[in-house]
Amino acid sequence: MNATSQSAGNSAVISSTAEAGTGPSSVPTLSRAPRDGSITIAALIDAYMASYAGRDPSRPQRLAWWADKLGSVRLGDLSDDLVANALDDLATQRGRYWAGIDADGKAIFRAKKGSFSGASVNRYAASLAALLTWSIKKRIAPAGWASPMNGVERRPEGRGRVRFLSTAERDALRRECRRSAWPKLYLLVLLALTTGARRGELEALRWADVDLDGALCTLHNTKNNDRRMLPLVPAAVEELKKHIATSASLVFPSSRRPDVPYNHVPAWHKALKNAGVRDFVFHDLRHSCASYLAQSGATLLEIAEVLGHRNLSVTKRYSHLATTHKASLVNKVLGNIK
Repeated sequence: MNATSQSAGNSAVISSTAEAGTGPSSVPTLSRAPRDGSITIAALIDAYMASYAGRDPSRPQRLAWWADKLGSVRLGDLSDDLVANALDDLATQRGRYWAGIDADGKAIFRAKKGSFSGASVNRYAASLAALLTWSIKKRIAPAGWASPMNGVERRPEGRGRVRFLSTAERDALRRECRRSAWPKLYLLVLLALTTGARRGELEALRWADVDLDGALCTLHNTKNNDRRMLPLVPAAVEELKKHIATSASLVFPSSRRPDVPYNHVPAWHKALKNAGVRDFVFHDLRHSCASYLAQSGATLLEIAEVLGHRNLSVTKRYSHLATTHKASLVNKVLGNIK
């Protein structure tokens, strides 16, 4: 996508930074122009991505899909029918999942066996909604213009996947991770399992963020853009000490490009296969951490604090596992009633 390839109507709103005297011509910027709705969705996406500072690795890919689908549509002509029809078409396609970053720092996406779930379709809708909201805030959309996303219904979503490792699976997977040709696979899995951190958060972790004496890690690059402290269990501290490096580098760097995270996906899949663990993805290590906490009596608020959830409704998926704590609480408070 390139804003310079758009029509003359778009050039009134999008100009290159070279024309503005601020940088390379390949990066579009906004100029003060009439808010007539003539800008196309593709040009709007160009401008949005040029200023995007979020940490969602799927945002560029999802907006690229919208650019291919509705890129030639003018913002003023975008309707809820056009959006709904595009999402209906998306729901029939094969799903895709983010599989890490390649050696050049580009995101890798792989096809799933089945079609897009309701939750996935909603994520695509959310990316377009974010774009349109941005266009209103930046005064690109016509004055008084209402986003057509207001007329698009969300798709029903499942209760959320809660797949966690059994004791036997956990032991087998840890054993195979130790045997991996990549010497840091066990450390990566151990941190995910004991801290509940997301894969992207661990990939962005630097040695400067690790306090071995205090047994803490500081996450700066989180999904919610909040800084989060991760307590480290003794086993994680000992494993980190085996691989400690310079304070400025990534904990899990690529061997070819130290500023890019290592692509651990092949080693991870091999360990899963050798351990005989089926229907399990890396994010399920986060579920495993939360599930173990719930089964050990942690409250939903405590689990949310560990995982970095802002909304307790997300954490409620683990509530059915906290039966021991709930039974203890009910009996403590109400057990003396005759």
